[in-house]
Amino acid sequence: MPRESNISRFMISFASFVVIIAGLKIASSLIIPFLLALFFAIICLPFFHFLIRKRIPPWLSLIAIFILIILIIGVIGVLIGSSFQGFSENLPAYQAKLGRVINASFAQLKAWGVTLPEKKLLKIFDPGTIMNYVSASLKSFGNVMSNGFLIFLLVVFILIEAAAFSKKLSFIAKNAATTSYFETFFQNVTRYIALKTIISFLTGVFVSIMLGVLGVDFALLWGVAAFLLNYIPNIGSLIAAIPPILLALIQFGVGKTIIVAVGYLVVNVVVGSIIEPKVMGKGLGLSTLIVFISLVFWGWVFGPVGMFLSVPLTMVVKIALDSQEDTRWIAIMLGNSVPDDLP
Repeated sequence: MPRESNISRFMISFASFVVIIAGLKIASSLIIPFLLALFFAIICLPFFHFLIRKRIPPWLSLIAIFILIILIIGVIGVLIGSSFQGFSENLPAYQAKLGRVINASFAQLKAWGVTLPEKKLLKIFDPGTIMNYVSASLKSFGNVMSNGFLIFLLVVFILIEAAAFSKKLSFIAKNAATTSYFETFFQNVTRYIALKTIISFLTGVFVSIMLGVLGVDFALLWGVAAFLLNYIPNIGSLIAAIPPILLALIQFGVGKTIIVAVGYLVVNVVVGSIIEPKVMGKGLGLSTLIVFISLVFWGWVFGPVGMFLSVPLTMVVKIALDSQEDTRWIAIMLGNSVPDDLP
């Protein structure tokens, strides 16, 4: 009987999970702006708390943060907008040049005695498809930010609530353990997002400088893309490297393209393998497999934004599961180590 009860409870929990995920996917257009606003608000929280500790009134701290947000969004928007417009205008010329490079590569391989199914490969590596995909990917970020005013208002209200949230939490919580759990949760999520933002910013700066020195067109645009895509674990940096490498191939040929590829490799090794582990310590407590699965899963639920926020969302789930004894085993499965207190 207890075994049947456990099975029934598992089936009910699984069915509830499926219903919740289906609801999230259906309501993604409504949920995505809120998730992005929460993400930006968490980035602003450390600065907000810093101003409060300096005895600056909360209302003045909020005004300072709002002005800073508007300035950052305005500058980035102008820079990206002008760069993207230039890229779109040059897109037909890039497609034609890429087609000539691919055809020349096939001719060179044939001269070396290497025969390839050119028609099939051209369908796979069609120049128009490749460059249009790059353009569509860049445009998708603009579509996400089309709700910029709504996201900005949500950030404002979240920060206003953040000032009183700790007091509300202390009043609602019946014991110290509950309060400690929520404090640990917010500290972990805030720390991850804040440090990841700094590291992603450094990645974008290094990429922009490198591409600018090498003379690759729209170096600033690819730096911003590297900054944004660095939030996507495992494959984000790889995706960010593909468009500028293709562009270098179109502009300069194979020689400088190899230099660009090596430059990206050096930046990712220095930032991802040296700086990030030292700054973030042991990291998130998520296994590498779970990080990749979460990338695919949240990307399926929320699209590009889900990939962008896959690690923070999985951290929320893990911490929530770890708070209850019945679900702690799932949190352990999501982690990268076995707790010391297990028998």
